[in-house]
Amino acid sequence: MEKPPVRKTFTDYLRLWFKWVLDPLGNFFNRLGLTPNMMTVIGMIGNCVGAYYLARGDFFTGGLFVLIMTPIDALDGTMARLRGEPSDFGAFVDSVSDRYSELIIYGGLLYHFLQVGEPLGGMLTFVAAAGSVLVSYVKARAEGLGYGAKVGLLTRVERYLVLAPSLVLGIYHIGLAIIAVFANITALQRIWFVRSQAHKQMNAEK
Repeated sequence: MEKPPVRKTFTDYLRLWFKWVLDPLGNFFNRLGLTPNMMTVIGMIGNCVGAYYLARGDFFTGGLFVLIMTPIDALDGTMARLRGEPSDFGAFVDSVSDRYSELIIYGGLLYHFLQVGEPLGGMLTFVAAAGSVLVSYVKARAEGLGYGAKVGLLTRVERYLVLAPSLVLGIYHIGLAIIAVFANITALQRIWFVRSQAHKQMNAEK
């Protein structure tokens, strides 16, 4: 099978654009003795605290935690690269923790909406969470079969960039609606991208 096509996502460009910030911060935390895995855990704990406030209905504080944890979450990979210690297992742990963090945040929101009897918020949260999981699952499943699926409008960083400000500004219904729609569109984009690769492969084998 041919090597799957590689496309830069918005997340890749963000890492390049903010390399001048991430690298000094990564060096600073490395000198403090923190490890990339510690940063991963810190990010996850911070998102759990944010989810707690969201569950209580304090969207401003919860949103601030989510907003602060977003750049912290990007530092584990930077720190590993600067230490010369990037590994497949480290990337695996980082990816799994990202999924847990995201679902914990949605869990806090869903708990709040269920408590206050707000079905619209609950449904938006469910569809947004489903779309977010599918975006990651489609990519992981595609790569497991040897295809590339690094495409789409709303990858993880973009979802955080939509969700966190919408929580802080109190327009969480709008943020959740954007994620609910465009995360699922992103999953469909990836499915279509994999389909095109599979068709090319079949035609090449004929």
